[in-house]
Amino acid sequence: MTLFPTSATDLTKRRRKLRRRRRVKSFQAIWRSLALIGLTIGLIWAIALPMWTIRQPEQITIEGNRFLSAAAIRSLVPVSYPQSLFRLQPQEIAAKLESQGSIASATVTRQLVPPRLTIQVTERQPVAIVQFSPAPNSPNPVPGLLDEQGVWISLASYTALDRSLPLPKLKVFGMSEQYLPYWSALYQTVSRSPVKISEINCQDPTNLILKTELGNVHLGAYSSRLATQLQVLDRMRELPTRLKNTKISYIDLKNPDFPTIQPTK
Repeated sequence: MTLFPTSATDLTKRRRKLRRRRRVKSFQAIWRSLALIGLTIGLIWAIALPMWTIRQPEQITIEGNRFLSAAAIRSLVPVSYPQSLFRLQPQEIAAKLESQGSIASATVTRQLVPPRLTIQVTERQPVAIVQFSPAPNSPNPVPGLLDEQGVWISLASYTALDRSLPLPKLKVFGMSEQYLPYWSALYQTVSRSPVKISEINCQDPTNLILKTELGNVHLGAYSSRLATQLQVLDRMRELPTRLKNTKISYIDLKNPDFPTIQPTK
């Protein structure tokens, strides 16, 4: 292989090319830096624009609410006014709302023109006022509310949101961890009862007691027979008329095939 010596002229040309390349790369790096700085400044300026700022609660639109007022839900939104829309985190706001017992789910979206937040909520509807017992025979039961799925809602926080909200008429005493897995099925059956039921007493796990329009009813331990027991109770509607002179302590439906009456002693 024959090697050709490099002349001084060629070396000079190569050095010039290398210097030009370095200058081009330096200019490109400077332009990229300037563009990034400009973009950052533009973003900061855009964020600071008054036109993209939430200044008052009325700029938060509440959708999907049926029980809680829009004002009550707005009071739960963690926003300090005025606040730039770009600084608000929709997921954090949704998580904060869902941590409230009265809100089952929330979706938050931002709108730039006009500037506003839209919050779509699904509420939890309380169906019973409950005296919850953390432990059997607890001396200090905790008052609260339950929805149809058995989710606990603080009574104090619920009423504080909107004092005009009607409370459930159904009352439950002695609700414990033992009954919570069955609550949804228990409530569904009771709510469909042809006989009006105003109270459920779960204090004795071996004997579920209902306060009905026909009087107190003892059912024994909760079981899948509850619907049958309530059907039998419905067929006993004429009982108060037939036993006018008898004071009834309770109706015993532990065995729905052989219902009995316990007179007052």
